Amino acid sequence: MTVSHGASAAFQTVPDEDISLDSAPDGTLDRVIEDAAEKLRTLQKNDGHWLFELEADATIPAEYIMLEQYLDEIDQPLHEEMAKYLRRIQNEDGGWPLFYKGDFDISATVKAYYALKMVGDDIDAPHMAKARARILAHGGAARANVFTRIALALFGQVPWRAVPVMPMEIMLLPKWFPFHLSKVSYWSRTVIVPLLILMALKPRARNPRGIDIRELFVTPAEDEKNYNRSATDSAVAKTFLAIDAVLRKVEPHLKGRLRARSIRKALDFINERLNGEDGLGGIFPAMANTVMAFDALGYDKDDEDFVIAKAAVRKLVVRNGDDGQTYCQPCMSPVWDTGLAMQALMEADREHDNETALRAGDWLKDRQILDVVGDYASFRPDARPGGWAFEYWNDHYPDVDDTAVVAMALERTGDPKYREAIDRAAEWIEGMQCKNGGWGSFDADNEYYYLNHIPFADHGALLDPPTEDVTARCLSFLAQIGYKPDHPAVARGIAYLKRTQMEDGSWYGRWGTNYVYGTWSVLCALNACGEDLKAPYIRRAVDWLKSRQQADGGWGEDGGSYYDETRDLAKDSTPSQTAWAMLALMAAGEVDDDSVERGAGYLVEQPREGANWVEPWYTAVGFPKVFYLRYHGYSAYFPLWALARYRNLKAANDTTVGFGM
Repeated sequence: MTVSHGASAAFQTVPDEDISLDSAPDGTLDRVIEDAAEKLRTLQKNDGHWLFELEADATIPAEYIMLEQYLDEIDQPLHEEMAKYLRRIQNEDGGWPLFYKGDFDISATVKAYYALKMVGDDIDAPHMAKARARILAHGGAARANVFTRIALALFGQVPWRAVPVMPMEIMLLPKWFPFHLSKVSYWSRTVIVPLLILMALKPRARNPRGIDIRELFVTPAEDEKNYNRSATDSAVAKTFLAIDAVLRKVEPHLKGRLRARSIRKALDFINERLNGEDGLGGIFPAMANTVMAFDALGYDKDDEDFVIAKAAVRKLVVRNGDDGQTYCQPCMSPVWDTGLAMQALMEADREHDNETALRAGDWLKDRQILDVVGDYASFRPDARPGGWAFEYWNDHYPDVDDTAVVAMALERTGDPKYREAIDRAAEWIEGMQCKNGGWGSFDADNEYYYLNHIPFADHGALLDPPTEDVTARCLSFLAQIGYKPDHPAVARGIAYLKRTQMEDGSWYGRWGTNYVYGTWSVLCALNACGEDLKAPYIRRAVDWLKSRQQADGGWGEDGGSYYDETRDLAKDSTPSQTAWAMLALMAAGEVDDDSVERGAGYLVEQPREGANWVEPWYTAVGFPKVFYLRYHGYSAYFPLWALARYRNLKAANDTTVGFGM
């Protein structure tokens, strides 16, 4: 079965088009692979790594503008360039989506509108009027999420009662308490700690032009009574809402030594993890909150930590002139990009010239975290450091997924100089396995699901539980370096994947969109672990993938697939998702199947710009339903990887994939 390209259509049967490599001129496949590989090589930095842009939604550039307005450190030309970007990504209906051609999101739209007004856009300009109408039609700015309302409170646009109470004294709670910072994800932890300082001190943004957004409220902000609602409809959520009401009465009286001690502990946490110009946690929200917290505490502008914190935020800006391409990234992805680009080029390299791979490998080896014991030790104190971060540096928060990908790439070079690094990675990954057999991204056993019901967690992304895709990557790595199926860590991981398979045969994708990503990850792992590829459960996954191929030969899946009602949503094929599907099918022994040939035909025919296949779609996820990502590197290395593997297997008349990915 193939699918239509309707703007919001679920999968529908349509006649197949005859798309294959048979109709392409001889040598086309080789030419595409060699050209794409050469262009990818030219993007390698002098020191051996790759870095591609990482794009999110309107909220990050909007928040960057708001941060500089907060500080009254306004770079007007930069803001005007970002404003062009914001106008460019606005939907025709006036709202801003969370991903390319996605649905209206009220929180993103409120922030984008406010940022544009700060830059100087007339509220009666057509794009502003349309945005305002959409916001008001959805209940006004009072219906925005918690993080947006906190931003508005800092600018005096809503009263502080518009946000849930998060007392500064949270910093002093013991680990056994139901809420403790170690029980939330690393990204929540690094965002919350400086935010607690802001919520305690309640500073007011300088906002030098006095810009307000009173016109975005159905009921005047000061008169609105219904700001805080239960995060879910559960009894637990309602209980937490009642607790919030009690804390609201208590919090104003929490002052003096206890508060000072709490702020000191928060600053100790931040300063230990400030991370130089790579920033707290390596992520924009934590960095921005740190800058505002230092400002609220009265730090001198020349204070070294304050200067570094602001520099970290500025490093995230991608400035591509005045053509609507200037924006702020949520973080940077050099380790992830380098590990994946390295794997793609090793697949494409027929001459076995390892110079490019070894330059990348040397850069990665020097980035391994060997001496810093990260926050993960709160629940895994015996896990000796040995992982890699996602960013340039983020020593307190090594990433399990990155570690597995990097270690697989290093092992694939065959160079013994990486042996110790690979062994340390394996030791750390084993130590990070969760009790249920799976792996999370940064922490182990981070499954305190009741915390997703607190009013502050209306985004539902407070935790870092084990997931199918990360688990699959860990198994792929362990199997690639020789762990056998009966090894306890491998056996428990396989059992976890069998338990989490969906009824239709697919696997959920937490960090990539969505079931295509999850199924690719898992099939690669099962192949590497030596599972019987003819086993019924694997055949179900293969059949599911084949059923999702579209009429043009490609595969595609929309960010809306994270909602039950639009689970099968596919608006268009994409090169990166097509590559995942092909790699998955080839891992399952299907290289000679027509579906793989048609996928290769799709990739060969798609337009390219430099090293990249043209792909405006977002095919990755920060937090499902909340925050989506477009890795600009995905459309460079994944299609190349898939085509090269297809060529290699066909040339060798082999159906066996011998690597973990």
